Amino acid sequence: MTALLGALIGRLPIGWLQLIHSRTRLAAAMAGVAFANILVLVQLGIMGSLNNSILISYGLLNADIMISAENANTLTEGDNVARQRMFQALGVPGVQSAMPFYVATADWERADGTSTAFVTFGIDPEKGDYLDAGLAPFAPRLRLRDSAVVDRLARNMDASALETLGPDDPLRFEVRGVTLSAIDSFAAGGGFAGDGYMLVSDQTFHRIFPNRSTGAPDHILIKIAPDADPGVVLAALQAQFDGTGLRVRSFADAALEDQDYQTTERPTGLIFGFGVVIGVLVGIVIVYQILSTDVADHLAEYATFKAMGYGQSMFLGIVLEQAVILGILGFVPGIAVSWLLYEMLGAMTGLPVELTFATTAAVFVGTIIACLVSGAIATRRLAAADPADLF
Repeated sequence: MTALLGALIGRLPIGWLQLIHSRTRLAAAMAGVAFANILVLVQLGIMGSLNNSILISYGLLNADIMISAENANTLTEGDNVARQRMFQALGVPGVQSAMPFYVATADWERADGTSTAFVTFGIDPEKGDYLDAGLAPFAPRLRLRDSAVVDRLARNMDASALETLGPDDPLRFEVRGVTLSAIDSFAAGGGFAGDGYMLVSDQTFHRIFPNRSTGAPDHILIKIAPDADPGVVLAALQAQFDGTGLRVRSFADAALEDQDYQTTERPTGLIFGFGVVIGVLVGIVIVYQILSTDVADHLAEYATFKAMGYGQSMFLGIVLEQAVILGILGFVPGIAVSWLLYEMLGAMTGLPVELTFATTAAVFVGTIIACLVSGAIATRRLAAADPADLF
């Protein structure tokens, strides 16, 4: 290792030799950097799962434009929209079809004390084209009274048992006093808004939620005619509903705005974002303490080099060499432990936690930068040191 580093930097790797001189201190420094990496990666993983879970909910649907109340910052929050707005939208050139969309959370509470909170989508069973291609075939089956299609990856659900569901062998369960028949299942998974998803017809939805009005859906979904310009149709709809207190957005923009709102304005996103900042600061402080102590322990040697005529750039190079080595050595156990924690979080919570290459690369680069900053700060003492005072 010494020979390899010497070949890479073109001189004796003094920083590396100083690090391995005290293996206990090196191990402590690696543990500190690894801890900071784990803290940052776990926070980023949970934030990533928040974003992924938001995209999953939108991915179950297939629409071009969404009309929502002005305060509807997410798919499941905000005021309702008057159903008559759908008929106004149908009068805009380029609009092919529209569908009222209902959403609410329904809890399935079981005798054993467990429960599953289903984010329930109420749709018109005649408009299966508003569902993702994998879900569209389920729509006609929802015509059956009180039928439902449930998420087999929802929390507290036995996925293997749900895979065999069918109209002739449904799973009957009670939600909010209504007995539903789960006639099939799909794979989505839980998120922060609920434990999983459930599809029902708009009529079944209103039996589950009798206080909800058929004339007040949560959103209105719109499909654009194939030969129409999406930008022109969107602009026409925005002009049509200008001043009505409604938000008219492309479906893709609605998903992105939902992500932005939940990660930058909601407490959950802010907490995890703050955790990332804390992790970076912890890493900088730990590495600074290690390097600063190392500089202090070898101050006499550095002073000797200084008296021989070596400049500050040499000392900076040695300390930064140590910083980079600590960053690399600490990152390896940090990423390994983080991967294990990701697997545990995913298994225990059902959240879509995924350690991506982009996240790994970003944290690695950030670790090196944080270590370099710590090293640069630690060399300030050498700049002011006078060899005559040290001997």
